[in-house]
Amino acid sequence: MSFNREQVFHRAGGAHVSPAVLKAGMGAVLLALAGTASAAPACELDRPVRFGGMNWESNLVLVEAERFIMEKGYGCKTDVLPTETLPALAALERGDLDINTEVWLNSVAEPWEKAESTGKVKRIGDIYMGGEAWFIPRYTAERLPELKKAADLPKYKDEFRDPEEPGKGRFYGCPAGWGCEVVSGNLYKALGLEDSFTLFSPGTGATQKAALTAAYQRKENIVFYYWYPTPLVGSMDLVKLELPSYDKEAHQCLTDPNCADPKPSDYPENPVFTAVSTQFTQDAPKLTEFLSKVAVELSIMDKVMAHMEETEEEPDEVARWFLQNEESTWAQWVPQDVAERVKAAL
Repeated sequence: MSFNREQVFHRAGGAHVSPAVLKAGMGAVLLALAGTASAAPACELDRPVRFGGMNWESNLVLVEAERFIMEKGYGCKTDVLPTETLPALAALERGDLDINTEVWLNSVAEPWEKAESTGKVKRIGDIYMGGEAWFIPRYTAERLPELKKAADLPKYKDEFRDPEEPGKGRFYGCPAGWGCEVVSGNLYKALGLEDSFTLFSPGTGATQKAALTAAYQRKENIVFYYWYPTPLVGSMDLVKLELPSYDKEAHQCLTDPNCADPKPSDYPENPVFTAVSTQFTQDAPKLTEFLSKVAVELSIMDKVMAHMEETEEEPDEVARWFLQNEESTWAQWVPQDVAERVKAAL
């Protein structure tokens, strides 16, 4: 079939469409395509945004949530550099990293102060208040209703019998070689537990978690140190043992491996915040504004960590679950158009 300049034959319905109508239709299509193109986000950076990837669960999940939002909501590409706390801080200063999603201030107070004084890094938003404590399961608290304070543990040593030293109870401290092991050990001495409890320091974090999980599932009485938010604390029903009020000077000595005369003190609250390179704030003000608003209530973070523990999902899967189920939290971090693009991508 031939086509002349005056008409177009629509094969499906045999309808004739005039050139004027066809032109109008084509214009509408082009306008729609132009509108779509203008709505597509353009990242402020013409390179991947570089995140520091720490090895603990809350950081892994938050980084994946932020990456998803940046990629789907802001049109950015992202990379994650596996690292540790102090190397990440140095990389942030050098500009090798753009973002450190979780800086635990009490763990790096002095290095952070030095880095911040250079003007090369900035603290832009508080995520939540992390913490550390000595815990017992709620079922243990119900069995031993008078046990409220860590200082009272010697009276209950037989309730926490150490299988290797039956004459003593067992206190599960921090994994060997970790910074928290020093505080756990000094606090154990300061509370006078050496004669009544063994201080059990698991070889790795995984060993510690496995031992505590197994004992909890068997409903055994256990007393242990742990930090939060974490999948373990989020998934267990726990009670904190009371420690003497926080004393800055006493706690400073507790952090010293050579503390000569440790005195008991509660753990301080541990602000957890987002840090970025100063250059990043200048190059990407919109992304900086987004990151500055990232904050999660501790109860929600516990729920996310519990989901991770129960499902054994990977961090990116848990991040997607968080974005799907906690929209009221993350939608406050970004403009509405960004939120709509993120929701459409879920």
